[in-house]
Amino acid sequence: MSDSRSVSTAPADRPVNKDISQLSGIVRFLKPYKLWVLGAMVALIIAASSVLAIGQALRRVVDLGFSPENAAYLDQYFLALLGVVAVLAFATFGRFYMVSWIGERVMADVRKEVYNHVISLSPEFFETTPTGEILSRLTTDTTLIQTVIGSSASIALRNILVFIGGSILLTITSPKLAGMVAIVVPLVVLPIVIFGRKVRHLSRESQDRIADVGARAGESIDAVRTVQAFGHEDEDRRIFSEKAEGAFSIAVRRIRARGWLTAVVILLIFGAVDLVLWIGAKDVVANNMSGGQLAAFVYYAIMTAASVGALSEVWGDLQRAAGATGRLSELLTTDPIIKAPENPIDLPDPHRGEIEFDAVTFHYPARPTISALSDFSLKIAPGETVAIVGPSGAGKSTVFQMLLRYYDPESGQLKLDGVALPDARPGDVRARMGLVAQDPVIFAGDVWANIRYGKPDASDEEVRAAADAAQVTEFADRLPDGFNTHLGEKGVRLSGGQRQRLAIARAVLRNPAVLLLDEATSALDAESERLVQGALDTLMEGRTTLVIAHRLATIQKAGRIVVMEEGRIVASGRHDELLAEGGLYAHLAELQFGISQASAAQ
Repeated sequence: MSDSRSVSTAPADRPVNKDISQLSGIVRFLKPYKLWVLGAMVALIIAASSVLAIGQALRRVVDLGFSPENAAYLDQYFLALLGVVAVLAFATFGRFYMVSWIGERVMADVRKEVYNHVISLSPEFFETTPTGEILSRLTTDTTLIQTVIGSSASIALRNILVFIGGSILLTITSPKLAGMVAIVVPLVVLPIVIFGRKVRHLSRESQDRIADVGARAGESIDAVRTVQAFGHEDEDRRIFSEKAEGAFSIAVRRIRARGWLTAVVILLIFGAVDLVLWIGAKDVVANNMSGGQLAAFVYYAIMTAASVGALSEVWGDLQRAAGATGRLSELLTTDPIIKAPENPIDLPDPHRGEIEFDAVTFHYPARPTISALSDFSLKIAPGETVAIVGPSGAGKSTVFQMLLRYYDPESGQLKLDGVALPDARPGDVRARMGLVAQDPVIFAGDVWANIRYGKPDASDEEVRAAADAAQVTEFADRLPDGFNTHLGEKGVRLSGGQRQRLAIARAVLRNPAVLLLDEATSALDAESERLVQGALDTLMEGRTTLVIAHRLATIQKAGRIVVMEEGRIVASGRHDELLAEGGLYAHLAELQFGISQASAAQ
């Protein structure tokens, strides 16, 4: 997986390149396990040789073991045959275990590398690549490759060896019958391959229909309150019924095709065996060959035909795995746009929290014609609290995203403590930021893990101190298992106010130089707001703080208010000053807070 193609951002159902040469990309993942690969190859060769040796053992048993003069050796012949079978059994175990181990080991390595790479990519990548596409590559695509490494590859190699060895032994045993098999095998295999493709196609279609059924059920069950609130149950039942019936219809077609495939396989294979046995039996009667030769020939013919059929099945797996390898290669060769420069500049220590936007202009990649920030200039002194207000789309959140260095300015400069952010390591910049979002992310761990997310190496005492400062302890201790309580997916076991305080505790533990508050109290009731605001006041002490403000209490506490519109600063000052000036701020204040210029002047 070392080609230099750029990642595709097309949906998961786009055309897939099935050139199996792409499988060479997984070779580098196999190199650390060369001894395991060598052991698997040795076991594979022994197993294939044992399969072919059974034919010779069978020939000797039939020719020598059944004659009256060799009756004394009958036990030895069958014991030798059992020995060959035992070697085959142990070699097959060794091959299966080592190949499966390699498949699991390599896929664990691939998944780790893909995940480690994806999590370092810039937000711009996730704007244009669906999350489902990434997860599909991380799970489904790696599973396809695992199938090849842990199963299909060894099956293909074993059947190639059996086919080659069997063909040689067929020719040695009876050139006449070998020529007949060369004619009959393609006639037997071709219908099987055609039917097999149809069955595989219907199987994939059936799986897709079942996935549709599951997706529809999951969507409506997840939103069952909305379904019931709008009285949509009957319509959802109808839609689900249609999808379930569609899945059933495809399943019936698949079952019918699979049944016909089984019938055709039985008819053709046993018909071919019957034909060869008939001609061979006539040669035995005519003393042109022995019974043991005929038995061995039939055995080799069956093994050769089976190996060809198996190879045709494996070929589809190889093609699908090739497409999966190509998609993973695209992902792994995608470089993050935001990364550390070759010679990064260290941020000053101790940090001050001084911020400066100097004529910054920026467009989001998904909206290249609309300026998110346009000639934006703002200087914030260490320890200052600045509230940012403005209508939706004014660029408030973009200011935060630029400070977190999710994006770099297209023009102008953005500095932290005198260092331009593109000249610093992204990790160093983000280590000095503490974000409390309006809708904080809570992970499905316990309280300890969620607070410690801001500082993974923090001690229990430090976590407790952060929880105390954010007023988390008073509710965490009342949970069923206290701080050890698992909070469920997205923190479903907590209220909105509790989630906010947990996010604040996470920021407190991080001890950032710059605090970014995406108005953490805007969606809370009065009591929750009071508790969260108290935690925020503690957190803001002595720190540079930027607040995306929606509440009057937050705005009035700010040392300065910056009013934004269409990516520009249109006004700046204190609350009373901006109200007196009129303009956009006075309009927003009247809409959001019910404050008019007249009432403000009183």
